[in-house]
Amino acid sequence: MAGKIEQPRIDLFSDTKSRPREAMLQAMMRAETGDEQAGEDTTTLALCEKVCELLGKEAALFLPSGTMCNQIALAVHCRPGDEIIAERTSHIINFETGGAAVLARAMIHPIDGERGQFTVDQARRALRPEMRHMPNSRMIAVEQTANMGGGGVWPLEMLHGLSALTLENGMVMHMDGARLINAVVASGISAKDYGAAVDTLWIDLSKGLGCPVGAVLAGSEEFIAEAWKWKQRLGGAMRQSGILAAAGIYALENNVLRMAEDHANAKLFAKSISNISGVSVDVSSVETNIVIFSVENTELSAPQIAEQLLTYGIRVGMINADQIRAVTHLDVDRAGVEEAAYTMSRIVQNI
Repeated sequence: MAGKIEQPRIDLFSDTKSRPREAMLQAMMRAETGDEQAGEDTTTLALCEKVCELLGKEAALFLPSGTMCNQIALAVHCRPGDEIIAERTSHIINFETGGAAVLARAMIHPIDGERGQFTVDQARRALRPEMRHMPNSRMIAVEQTANMGGGGVWPLEMLHGLSALTLENGMVMHMDGARLINAVVASGISAKDYGAAVDTLWIDLSKGLGCPVGAVLAGSEEFIAEAWKWKQRLGGAMRQSGILAAAGIYALENNVLRMAEDHANAKLFAKSISNISGVSVDVSSVETNIVIFSVENTELSAPQIAEQLLTYGIRVGMINADQIRAVTHLDVDRAGVEEAAYTMSRIVQNI
């Protein structure tokens, strides 16, 4: 029988490591529930209504994960052989096991952007001409915030420019909103304003918002009607989902503004490790809760540093042999960030 896995004391691997607090758990226990598939779960309906208002969309759908939100959106919007324009480091390309090819049976045209973002001119150059030998350019997909871009926030004017491009060319625009609420808190721009720039989008509940599971996909009533079919097809339909939806309602009412603490802690961590010899990090680029930094010029590789940190009960994520990612969230406070930076300094300097 396998032994118990020790939970790291300071877990900077991802904001998916956040866990529900007692008040959220109490809200889940008190939730009114019913058959979600029959439209009888009042708590789930309330969550979807709340997200519609938040994002400025006609309808919304509660789903088990953000990946399912993305895959359903691609499947509804695209026909087999259509092409999706996305930044090379985006989640739909790298972390959804080729789902676009399997489910939507669509191609993805990767753009070499900067910090997970690309310009209108880059997107325009990626458009396919009307030619029987080429796929149809169908969708522009953006990720807010850009995960592998270090949590960078897409400027609203760039999104409007891309939106105009899709309208000009009979395309649609989809936003992977895994950390959209982080962008809202960091920029001061409302989720509704971001939502107005795209046809469909979703918010994740299980990252910075601190819920145990779930995401909400939003768009037009027609889009959500088709999304329901894909939800059923993929096994994403649930029964008494109000227990989970209640966590989402609690989070949207209580855990949004506190994300500013995560952003401040990420900035503090970046600034602290920037003083370590051989560590390279652009402190000015840390906008939200993600810090990506290089250890290429130290005497240790990223896996070696991560392994040694783990012996102190500190977990980080490795991007490759030279790069590490640290993500702050509600389960890591300022003291934890300071300890993580101090411990890494001692490891790298072999003190």
